Amino acid sequence: MGKRRPSGDGMVRKREDGRWEGRIVVGHKSNGDSIFRYIYADTQKELTAKLRQNIDAYQGVDLTEESRMMLSEWLEQWLEQMALTLRPGTLEQYRSYFDHHVKPYLGQKKLTQITAADLRTLYQTLLERGRLNPRPGQSPGLSPATVHGIHAALHQALQAAAVQGLMPNNPARHVEPPKVPHNAMNILTVEQLEVFLDAAGKDPIWRDFFYTELTTGLRLGEICGLMWSDFDGRKGILRVTRTLHREKGGRLVAGGTKTYAGTRKILLPSTTAERLAERKRLSCSQWIFPNPLRPEAPLNPGTAYRQLKKILQATGLPELRFHDLRHTFATHALTSGVDAKTLSGILGHTKASFTLDTYIHTTGDMQRRAAEIVGGFLTDYLGEEMAPWQNAENTATAASG
Repeated sequence: MGKRRPSGDGMVRKREDGRWEGRIVVGHKSNGDSIFRYIYADTQKELTAKLRQNIDAYQGVDLTEESRMMLSEWLEQWLEQMALTLRPGTLEQYRSYFDHHVKPYLGQKKLTQITAADLRTLYQTLLERGRLNPRPGQSPGLSPATVHGIHAALHQALQAAAVQGLMPNNPARHVEPPKVPHNAMNILTVEQLEVFLDAAGKDPIWRDFFYTELTTGLRLGEICGLMWSDFDGRKGILRVTRTLHREKGGRLVAGGTKTYAGTRKILLPSTTAERLAERKRLSCSQWIFPNPLRPEAPLNPGTAYRQLKKILQATGLPELRFHDLRHTFATHALTSGVDAKTLSGILGHTKASFTLDTYIHTTGDMQRRAAEIVGGFLTDYLGEEMAPWQNAENTATAASG
């Protein structure tokens, strides 16, 4: 193996055409030969400045031969690497993002040539005219939320390329994705919860399903994927270990939870544990909530979603997504005094900070109540402490009068 030159070691020369050329070592081939990056300028001073910028950019970097590949090639490789890590639905979403919105613009550019400016231009283009087939009257641009999702996927892919020595750094780290407008969170109030549960309780198929959802805050795929092997009736514990998702073609498949934190144990309220214990006694299925027409199969998440809509419509309650039932549980749990760390574990969030950020409207109300409680306590305390002095002052005043 040949002797390696250190990364960033540069040299310059004046070409026959009068221009100046510089090169630095940015990596090594498998046989030890150096991989060079060439820089050109009209003057030696300009070249020196460019050379210094590149030496700084590639400091500590040791690229491999694969760093010459195009972005489109790397994105395909990365998706293959992630096939066993990402959920099938997420994998397909990322593939769609790359094929339709990234490769047409940057796919033929080398990995090492992708810059933060390229990504900013890409995101602006997608916001203005990124929609593939806009309907009449529809905006030709993608929504900020969609572009934000594309950025998140591309950020992961480029970070992996940097870690694997295919590019000097991840340019996506230096790009701020579009701001996603915050939509007001929809939840059921205490009064609306009573109406909802009363309506659901009249249907033996759905009574326990919605009661369990509103006392655990499970994701739709998680509650539909529950099996009796996940339930410990003696301890009142529910294990969340899988989620149902739909593959292409409509087939339901049970897979892992959304995140590593999603695999969790939940200590159930006694009322929920009792309902499930009674349900298990009468059940003839391995699923806690089976398909009503085929007990050997799990409940289809789409069926549960449509049932939610029927109940809301029949009761005149506000329009909600199924995920809003999860928000309803979380909001009422926080306002009832459950701390954010405990709640994040129940919900399967990776960090308690995410729970706080998601339900900041709730924690804000709690902080105001806490301030009022502390203020009231101090007022009472100081009032008692000052009372003897006030009484003495009043006595002295009366005496002097």
